[in-house]
Amino acid sequence: MAQTTTIRVSRETHARVTRLAAQRHETIDQTVSRAIRALRQDAMGRDLATELTDEETVWLDADAG
Repeated sequence: MAQTTTIRVSRETHARVTRLAAQRHETIDQTVSRAIRALRQDAMGRDLATELTDEETVWLDADAG
């Protein structure tokens, strides 16, 4: 395992992530890493779903040649 550090979470959050990790047959570190990745992917999806600005549309429609 890589170097580690400690983060403070409530006992309830710790219990929830511990249960989730056990259900998934993975370490708490793996579960938290997957959750962070999922949150980042969700944010990217929301960003991609927003309407383009006029400036972005002009840039995308520009002649590349």
